[in-house]
Amino acid sequence: MASELRVFTVPGIPEVDLGVDLGALIGDAVVNAGLRIESGDVFVIAQKVVSKTEGAVVALKDVAPSPLASQWAAAHGRDAATTEVVLRESRRIVRMQRGIIISETQHGFVCANAGVDGSNVQPGYVTVLPRDSDVSAARLQSALSTRFGVPIATIVSDTFGRPWREGVVNVALGVAGLLPLLDYRGQRDTFGRALQTTVIAVADELAGAAELVMGKTKRAPVAIVRGAAEWAGQGSGAMLLRHPSTDLFR
Repeated sequence: MASELRVFTVPGIPEVDLGVDLGALIGDAVVNAGLRIESGDVFVIAQKVVSKTEGAVVALKDVAPSPLASQWAAAHGRDAATTEVVLRESRRIVRMQRGIIISETQHGFVCANAGVDGSNVQPGYVTVLPRDSDVSAARLQSALSTRFGVPIATIVSDTFGRPWREGVVNVALGVAGLLPLLDYRGQRDTFGRALQTTVIAVADELAGAAELVMGKTKRAPVAIVRGAAEWAGQGSGAMLLRHPSTDLFR
């Protein structure tokens, strides 16, 4: 097990837009900051900058709200166009209560507002989640590994709420170069009992640690976690999605 983890931001990432080479931009920021990249470093990259560079941004003026979106928005003091984007990004509505929409996205994530977000984007626009965060993570991993000549891992992260717990936490949407789960099943605890159900969401925990230095208002959309090399491997964010057959809350 890792005995020490270091987490630090990559400073100097400017505002991004459609078509920006995000891998090159992050690489340049690392070099300009004088940071040294080591084998096994994990780059945690906020979904928002990935969405912006990939064009996963919606102009609300171009959205025609459906009757359902208009009625819901009027009843709960919400924006009808934004509500319509949420409904379009959802493949299943889990709850629509008290002005809050919890839904399952087209990717299989269950979260508030299908991941649609108006923060840290110019007024009149919202971002949606990348079409395939694992593909995005793999593209960035390839670019950064090539740039620095060492194997690194990448996580595309976003903040999700949690049932029964206050506060949001950063989780991994896309993963590349990292084993996202640490399976203890079959191993023995300190008293010799066989563990039967313990599987640790390593990628989510690394993403959560990174959020503590990235913040939401610091303009720091990229962080590096050092000391996680033992979890390097072939994995994906899709591996973190619970199959419906084992989901007791579906």
